[in-house]
Amino acid sequence: MQTVVLAAGRGTRMRPLTDRRLKPMLPVAGRPLVAHTVEAAAEAGASRVVLVVQPDDDSVSDYFGDEHAGVELAYATQTEQRGTADAVRAAAPKLADAPFVVLNGDALYDHDSLAALYERAPAVGAFRVADPTQYGVLLTDEAGERVTGVVEKPADPPSDLVNTGAYALPAEAKRWLDVGESERGELEFTDVLAQACEAFPVSPVAFERWLDVGRPWELLEANEWKLDELDGRVDGDVHADADLAGDVVVEAGATVRSGVVIEGPAYIDAGATVGPNAYVCGATYVGPEAKVGHAVEVKNSVLMADAHAGHLAYVGDSVLGRATNLGAGTKVANLRHDGNAVKMLVKGDVVSTGRRKLGVVLGDGAKTGINTSLNAGVKLPTEGATRPGETVLFDPESEKGRRERGARGDE
Repeated sequence: MQTVVLAAGRGTRMRPLTDRRLKPMLPVAGRPLVAHTVEAAAEAGASRVVLVVQPDDDSVSDYFGDEHAGVELAYATQTEQRGTADAVRAAAPKLADAPFVVLNGDALYDHDSLAALYERAPAVGAFRVADPTQYGVLLTDEAGERVTGVVEKPADPPSDLVNTGAYALPAEAKRWLDVGESERGELEFTDVLAQACEAFPVSPVAFERWLDVGRPWELLEANEWKLDELDGRVDGDVHADADLAGDVVVEAGATVRSGVVIEGPAYIDAGATVGPNAYVCGATYVGPEAKVGHAVEVKNSVLMADAHAGHLAYVGDSVLGRATNLGAGTKVANLRHDGNAVKMLVKGDVVSTGRRKLGVVLGDGAKTGINTSLNAGVKLPTEGATRPGETVLFDPESEKGRRERGARGDE
């Protein structure tokens, strides 16, 4: 079945990681996030995929080309970010007059559940969550066999069954894409779904696993999911004195030096260097040309391309953007003493991440001076920096962070 994959999102909640790239192009286990979506669609039954992209960004088409995972690809440009219905409308001229599937390029879907969606069209993917107030909640009939509507982020949710943003709809749905603006000022595809529910029996397809990758810690969760599916292989250069346990991928061109211990699942990408005498554990991705140096411990983290933790550093449950550099002795805290979930600043609001262990997020080009200490939940902005011996307790962009910088005379 022809499939539309939405890949034009900037991802403001994911900042600073998306200051310089599209959210669907963030790395997950050695491939962009959107590549996992396309591959899941191909396995589920996609015959052709139309990727909706930005007009000023060729990163998606440069990565994929004209084919991926055995499926033909085409591209449609969304000239303005006006919502999901507008994105699908941009793809409509490239769709045949036949049923089609719509998927978000910044989400992970388990393959078996996605295949069921393709088979049961018209249908919408459904998933049960602990806090449905942050999602679109699906309304169903009493038997739970037919979707009757969607309520966006309700204060009093009618159920815990939420919309995954995965739709399999009849060809007629293309005629319903000219929707009005929602209260958020966007053209929402859920309004198209509402019309489909009036015209057809739309089935809710329960997904066993699904992840909306919208905030920085969810990129960690995405990597945990996909790294856990790895089959270990070594194509790079691994020193005889290194110890690799569990499923570890060492790509061609990567180097693992003497005294290194890696406990998988872990992925060491092409051109990366680990060691000597480094320790890598948990679900960790070390990106192209990244460096984990002497006596560095990295646990359950993502180091993007050209990220450097040169020596004598600890990085736990963290995301380091491209070309970041940790000065010698930099330490990351990843656990609150009270045992509560770590909080993080997202679009001006401090929110719970739901994670008991979470370190830091560094935007591209961020650097720390030697012996820097970074508190759990801190984000450093793109090209941000700390001074030698500095302790950063709060996100520099938060009110507490601004007071902290003012007390030091930085403002």
